[in-house]
Amino acid sequence: MTLSIGAHVDQVDPIAEAKARDAQLSQFFLGNPQGWKGPQIAYEGGAAGLRVDAEVAGVALYVHAPYVINVATANNRVRIPSRKLLQQTMNAAADIGAAGVIVHGGHVGADDDPAVGFENWFKAVDRTEFTVPLLIENTAGGANAMARHLDRIAQLWESVQAADGAELVGFCLDTCHAHAGGEELVGLVDRVKAITGRVDLVHCNDSRDKAGSGADRHANLGEGLADPEGILAVVRDAGAPVVLETPGEGHLADIAWLRERL
Repeated sequence: MTLSIGAHVDQVDPIAEAKARDAQLSQFFLGNPQGWKGPQIAYEGGAAGLRVDAEVAGVALYVHAPYVINVATANNRVRIPSRKLLQQTMNAAADIGAAGVIVHGGHVGADDDPAVGFENWFKAVDRTEFTVPLLIENTAGGANAMARHLDRIAQLWESVQAADGAELVGFCLDTCHAHAGGEELVGLVDRVKAITGRVDLVHCNDSRDKAGSGADRHANLGEGLADPEGILAVVRDAGAPVVLETPGEGHLADIAWLRERL
């Protein structure tokens, strides 16, 4: 199969990062992933230059939204700035011509009704101005997470699909997160597509921890505890672009590992 593949890299020059890996895409943060400050473009040519240069180079760009974003939470002091930062991130992603923005599904408090989180996701999508596709990513842990287990993903998807702009909401499937969440990787794409109808991007990661651990700790491919055949099955079955979020020194080996087996 022809594999469109790349890695999560530094945003200073994502085109050079892709070329160094013989890759077709790059994913990166626009600023501090742990902070609330709005997106910043570090590329020397600015947003417009990055857009043009990436198009000329044939490198697709994906933006990962900051980790602090949680549009599901019942806490107004987190939810409201989360929506604002997500919109800012999407607007900046549109300025650079990104193929999409990836955001985690988030969670509600341990004592909160999950229905509150699903309703907040509906409101977030309904009130967002979509400048690029938004890809919701499954998460590894959290007792009251919106997108850890398939039953929750089904409820989340039902809420999101009722909102204006739902046609621009897609799904990002992370193999480490699924493994850590206790999901069997073989056949997972079919089970996800039965809910979402789509997988738009694969985060292809091995896991440092055992299945069901809830721990989001990535390992290089073939060096962790996730089922290697399961990882390959997800990539094959999804037929979507692939982003490695593994330790950077192993990216070349990880890409080779994938290409040899596919």
